Amino acid sequence: MDPAQNEIMTPPERSERPTLKTISQLSGFAVPTVSRALKDAPDIGKSTRETVQRIAREIGYVPNRAGVRLKTGRTNVISLVLSSDHDMMNHTTRLISAIAGELRDTDYQLIITPYFANEEPMKPVKYIVESGSADAVILNQTKPDVARITYLLDRNFPFATYGRTSASDQHAYFDFDNEKFGRYAIRTLANRGRRNILLIAPPRNHNYAHLMITGATDAASNLGVDLSILEAATSNDRTGVIQSAATEYLRRNPTLDGILSASTAAALASVAAIEAMDRTVAEDVERAGAFLAKATIQAINQPDLPPMQDLDFPLEKNEPT
Repeated sequence: MDPAQNEIMTPPERSERPTLKTISQLSGFAVPTVSRALKDAPDIGKSTRETVQRIAREIGYVPNRAGVRLKTGRTNVISLVLSSDHDMMNHTTRLISAIAGELRDTDYQLIITPYFANEEPMKPVKYIVESGSADAVILNQTKPDVARITYLLDRNFPFATYGRTSASDQHAYFDFDNEKFGRYAIRTLANRGRRNILLIAPPRNHNYAHLMITGATDAASNLGVDLSILEAATSNDRTGVIQSAATEYLRRNPTLDGILSASTAAALASVAAIEAMDRTVAEDVERAGAFLAKATIQAINQPDLPPMQDLDFPLEKNEPT
């Protein structure tokens, strides 16, 4: 009888960690077959693979990484190297979630390796390579200085970057075309009549900052738009820092009519700064609430009367009421 057709017995309660041998005993397949089935080897039948993998899930089997490393020299770990001084309101949290989700059904686990503002970005990379604590690294926040890239390439250590570098032709990467974004954003604002625009750019020591600034500057020049770059804060600063800097800029530049931000945090801080400077069109919610209360009471007590209706409208600054 094909072992795959055997009834799968519920394993007894055990204190020891489930192993390949445990799955072998429960499934009736030899240990080598179990091992290859767990790795989706193409020479193992589909039903066998499904049976083995189901049992592994049911008993909570997790590969012994120490054993795997001894046999293969691999850790089955990928490290995402991140600065600890990073505002998690931006898309970094989504990036972490996406990487972890993609690795979920693989043999690899994701770990985060942080480095601090007063440390060299090279430090965690060297640690990973020299200690062999991961099989590959993913680098975020790429910078024009490619010391880390050169180090990894020289040692033939697997890696990928979120963002391009000057050596992008030699390594894996994924990037957003920030130069094109800068051009598109300025063109969009200009088409809406904006002529005095502030760019809250990423830190200048990041590669994508230069690309975004180049695109925005070129588009502004071609369209006859005045473009300034906020010097007192970057899009990666804390929201309070950005809001303070943007508020001060608005105070000194009352003709500003457009803001281009490079992060969600910068956008939210800009809105707060605009509101603080009373540069928004506001709806009179108190008036609306009072009117609705009166209108509702009339609808109850005097249903034959015409329904109460009113319409508020925005006033431009200095426009007489």
